[in-house]
Amino acid sequence: MARSRLSGAIYFLLGSIFAGLGVGAGAFGAHSLKATLAPDMLTVFETAVRYQMYHAFGLFAAGWSAAQAPCRPFEWAGRLFTIGICLFSGSLYLLSLSGVRWLGAITPLGGVVLIAGWAALGWGWLRNRS
Repeated sequence: MARSRLSGAIYFLLGSIFAGLGVGAGAFGAHSLKATLAPDMLTVFETAVRYQMYHAFGLFAAGWSAAQAPCRPFEWAGRLFTIGICLFSGSLYLLSLSGVRWLGAITPLGGVVLIAGWAALGWGWLRNRS
């Protein structure tokens, strides 16, 4: 039980870090990159920011859930959201800033991992409903 409560705190912390970095990346994109990136690459960058922010809140949900009703699906949700953010948003950031097109092939894998995170979160809620 203590491990899941610790996991909850870790996922709150990771959610806070990803949300803070998302705000910073969004500001960077809006103020610094707007003049330097091609419009299609700026859109890719904005997509990375948006999905990073959505899933930072997914990490908050996983952390809160793990702290309230410890179970493996909540821990897995946190892990999957963390990995998915890195793969999905990370590949889009790198693609938009470097122009290296093959990085876009990583993005769908990150998307699948994010979907699995939501599925794990939902499974945990179903297991713990009372």
